[in-house]
Amino acid sequence: MAHRFRRAARAAAATLVAAAGSLGTPAAAQEATGVVGPPPCAYRDVAATIHPEGDGRWTVLDTVFALPAAWAPEDLVPAREAGFDDDRTVRAVIVPDLRALREAAEVAGVPLALRSAFRSYAYQATTFAYWVQRDGEAAALATSARAGHSEHQLGTAVDLGSAGGPAPWDVADWADTPAGAWLQRNGWRFGFVASYPEGAADLSCYAYEPWHWRWIGRELAAVVHARSAVPRDVLWEVTHAP
Repeated sequence: MAHRFRRAARAAAATLVAAAGSLGTPAAAQEATGVVGPPPCAYRDVAATIHPEGDGRWTVLDTVFALPAAWAPEDLVPAREAGFDDDRTVRAVIVPDLRALREAAEVAGVPLALRSAFRSYAYQATTFAYWVQRDGEAAALATSARAGHSEHQLGTAVDLGSAGGPAPWDVADWADTPAGAWLQRNGWRFGFVASYPEGAADLSCYAYEPWHWRWIGRELAAVVHARSAVPRDVLWEVTHAP
């Protein structure tokens, strides 16, 4: 069953890649594939399924779907392996692309700094509690994932900022900085997508975060970029194709 799912999911991803130029919008994609979009953003705790089993790059995590408290990747390695001066961890599978991204940004004159990487369920629980205490529950729910719902628990999501600069969330709009703008234009080339784009909170389930980048592989990232899509919609299509 698992092997059949992986083959089906990869075939669905390949179909999306091939059709990226013609599908255009999520609505058009759904009409063409027969796939209904992800559920509306709501605060629920539905068990997420790791798709594919090997690296989880297509797993849908949002305000609805969550990982178990004990779940963590088995291949975490220090981000130093991607060339960052940082011992925080990421999944080994993303290291080649993360290294290539970092090196390309440096060549472009906009070096990047790692601000966050893998977070355990317990770490995210502490983080969410901090934001609730500081800003209130409503604000925290809009900007911080509840434990189990954070893409950082997958080990394939990172928060990035400008090397030597302030934290990206302390800037009016980090996407307007040289490093942030470069990443907006080029992140997809290395398999990374912005999970929470501007003006899309009703689809992404969270407020705009130009510093939060998730690795989903170069082929699928190219689809997200070509369609100017919210990654959550594309991931749903891949994992729920008929």
